[in-house]
Amino acid sequence: MIEIVCTNKDNQRKEYPLGTTLAHIAEDMNVQLSYPILVAKVNNEIKSLKYEIYKSKVITFVDISCISGYAAYERSMYFLLYKAIKDTYPEEDIIVKYSILGGKYCEFENPNFQVNSEVVEKILKRMKELVAADIPFIRTQMLTKEAVDLYEAEGLMDKKELLEHRNVFYTSVYYLDGCPNYFFGCLVPSTAYLTVFDLIPFESGMLLRMPSRREPFRLMNLNESPKLFSVFKEHKEWNKIMEVPYVGALNNAIKKGHSKDLLLMTEALQEKKIMNIADSIAERQGVKVVLLSGPSASGKTTICKRIAVQLGMLGYQPIQLSLDNYFVEREYTPRDKDGDYDFEHIDAIDIPLFHQQLEDILAGKEIKIPTYDFHIGKKLWTGKTLQLNSKSILVVEGIHCLNPLISKGIHPDLIYKVFASALTSLAMDKHNPIHSNDNRLIRRMVRDYRYRGYSAKDSLSRWLSVRKGEEKWIFPYQEEADSMFNSAILCELSILKHFAMPLLNEVNETSDEYTEAMRLKKLLGYFVEIPEDDVPQSSILREFFGGSVFSYK
Repeated sequence: MIEIVCTNKDNQRKEYPLGTTLAHIAEDMNVQLSYPILVAKVNNEIKSLKYEIYKSKVITFVDISCISGYAAYERSMYFLLYKAIKDTYPEEDIIVKYSILGGKYCEFENPNFQVNSEVVEKILKRMKELVAADIPFIRTQMLTKEAVDLYEAEGLMDKKELLEHRNVFYTSVYYLDGCPNYFFGCLVPSTAYLTVFDLIPFESGMLLRMPSRREPFRLMNLNESPKLFSVFKEHKEWNKIMEVPYVGALNNAIKKGHSKDLLLMTEALQEKKIMNIADSIAERQGVKVVLLSGPSASGKTTICKRIAVQLGMLGYQPIQLSLDNYFVEREYTPRDKDGDYDFEHIDAIDIPLFHQQLEDILAGKEIKIPTYDFHIGKKLWTGKTLQLNSKSILVVEGIHCLNPLISKGIHPDLIYKVFASALTSLAMDKHNPIHSNDNRLIRRMVRDYRYRGYSAKDSLSRWLSVRKGEEKWIFPYQEEADSMFNSAILCELSILKHFAMPLLNEVNETSDEYTEAMRLKKLLGYFVEIPEDDVPQSSILREFFGGSVFSYK
């Protein structure tokens, strides 16, 4: 017999025979959550409800309102869509692209396949039939070599390439009604769990609408984001140029010694985009202030510096300013519902001081500017001054720069707005996109350890709060930008892996952050490493692990 400790039942202990499934334990203990149980944490590792227990464990069952449960629902939806397409259009395949508009944008792999309302309705009808049939998602383990051969036989070459570099004996293969596929993580028990979704035509593909994690019985709102979508399309073209849309193809290129070429091409494409932004600013003629916003770890500081360089080449005298120096004193910083400091809140910025100083700057006055000391939580006045002349242009960066409260009172003709984020266009394979949030989290974790002395556990514990702040205070204003910039580097996870893995290995199994640490370790495990020496000194990535040509003091 083995002992199970269930945290959902106030750490109730109970003994079970070896090989008992998680589903049986949940039923026997009568675990009741707000929504149906989808997966469970077993010693803080996510497992399917069909997982069999052979040692004493601490178990936490989770539903769709938990990030891990939502991820399982999301992956299962991708499989459901893939299976429905195989049933309705056997010769076609789908590519799950990016999160946008309250769902996932998907395109057919065949660019000549015409998507219309009739096609989408037919696929949606089949998806609903599969859900009604309550078909189980079956996970099997087979030798990786056999899995590679299976995917090759199925024509899933992206999955074949992905697994060829994994260096593990066994690999999971998932089946739905006899249809094989591979997914990066657990799935829900059966199709009957997938009750909230929709499929609608969008652009040249389809939008797979998903439930809201906070209100799982309704779909997420459809939010029009044409500028953001255009950035994704732009990077789709960049991937075509470099011919590495998936991790397997990237690993092949690295193994062949092409990593430097890929990095140089990515940097060249990004520099061209920065030049275009600088040209656009110059075309406005009357612009005196550039406001650059973006979420955490989007590379705002480096982008700010590179825009300044390009503006200098156009005859301007750019002066850089960080909104971070205008934080209020620590005792006035807002707190969240848990009582922790909420640094993402707009009221964490001393807006009256910033407005007064910006007004004086634009009036041609010389002002003394503060430097914020995050260790003591106070603005320091060290004698730094700032003054514009006729050729000057002020480049301000900060997470709140696109918030209307920041630019209130300034004539719109004087302002140019830029939004930056790390929107990864690389995917594990056709059916396993990599979330941009993971890119940013790994960047932030590496940076916070190097420059702020935070452990990976510290960064992981803070991340959910950071994302909530971004959703409330940053992303609602992204479409206000005159230009958008994607700071994601195609092969950055191959570079950051070297720095991130040792940090993730330090996260203890008993901590709540272990679940995320294990998931990120698994993600990074798919990437062949690229040495940091291959990264150009002007790269945005240098902002996070050091060695940049730019100074960040």
